[in-house]
Amino acid sequence: MKDSPRLGVNIDHVATLRQARGEFYPSVVEAASVCLLAGADQITIHLREDRRHIQDTDVGAVALVTKKYGKPLNFEMGCHNEIVDIALATGPDWVCLVPEKREERTTEGGLDLLDETNFDKVSQACTKLKAGLPNLKISLFLEASAETLERAAKLPIDAVEIHTGEYAKAFLHGESTESYLGAFRRAQILLKEAGIGCHAGHGLTQESIQPLLQEGLFAEYNVGHWIICQAVFDGLGKVVTTMKESCLQYPLA
Repeated sequence: MKDSPRLGVNIDHVATLRQARGEFYPSVVEAASVCLLAGADQITIHLREDRRHIQDTDVGAVALVTKKYGKPLNFEMGCHNEIVDIALATGPDWVCLVPEKREERTTEGGLDLLDETNFDKVSQACTKLKAGLPNLKISLFLEASAETLERAAKLPIDAVEIHTGEYAKAFLHGESTESYLGAFRRAQILLKEAGIGCHAGHGLTQESIQPLLQEGLFAEYNVGHWIICQAVFDGLGKVVTTMKESCLQYPLA
């Protein structure tokens, strides 16, 4: 039987709701449990340098939940030394390195590996993480650019998470997505040839994920904001189950 794409659920925005009022609820621990029981393959959290949603204490707590259910923790983070040290202390299964800017609403695009300073910073973070956690897998959040992906292949990484934000916006507004799909196809081929996993994330909804699933473009999807928003109406478990069922309908090539 062929494998189906994995579904990672990002629960950052459960913490966003909690931080809006400074309360102890809603619980990210409970959210992680609900998602895993509903069929999620992993939990993703992003500990930002500005701590706008996930807090330091959440990291260890969510890690315990993923261990309880025998599922991976995917730890999104910038290349800041402080956050690297927290990752090393926590021992997640995956680290996904992403760019961060204080003024951004959310991650606006992939890491710029064409800038030598950025490339060196990412390289140093990868080296330190791999040295401290030999079994750790690392992914980089990148645009589907051949030049960028070729640079990524020079680093000690296990996967690339392709930024799908602009594709998702175009889909939402009824615009043509063929140029994005073409770029994703080329990225998949390039990464496969390099022996690097091809993942996707950012801005995806139950509707916009369908064309990607149908083409078998990605082995893993990390979805957060839409799942948490739709959970207001349908319940978190139901939303996760529905999206996971979609993943199961389209086995990987």
